[in-house]
Amino acid sequence: MKLISKWLLSAAALLFVAYLYPGVEVRSFGSALIAAFVIGLLNSVLRPVLVVLTLPVTLLTLGLFLFVINALMFWAAGSMLAGFHVAGFLAALVGSLIYSFLGIVIESALERLFSKQ
Repeated sequence: MKLISKWLLSAAALLFVAYLYPGVEVRSFGSALIAAFVIGLLNSVLRPVLVVLTLPVTLLTLGLFLFVINALMFWAAGSMLAGFHVAGFLAALVGSLIYSFLGIVIESALERLFSKQ
């Protein structure tokens, strides 16, 4: 139940990112659901590999390069899907920052909700 709730709220967060920032475009809630799934899949499969491969750069930049990796995952999802478009790397960076912040808020809220049950 928590996973489905997080997926639905992440899709809503993606729609909110598109509403807030013009560099990110989401055509419908269905597209947002698919995009949230693909972003989650990329973050769970591809992101750890990129983090390990870019570890020296990440250490050199004191972890700031992780923002670049998040933006690349966001941008990759935008280039793969028809209903989700990211205008460029800067749009991906800003969009991923907003989306990550909303993801932290969603995770915190769900943790509080499901820990009380």
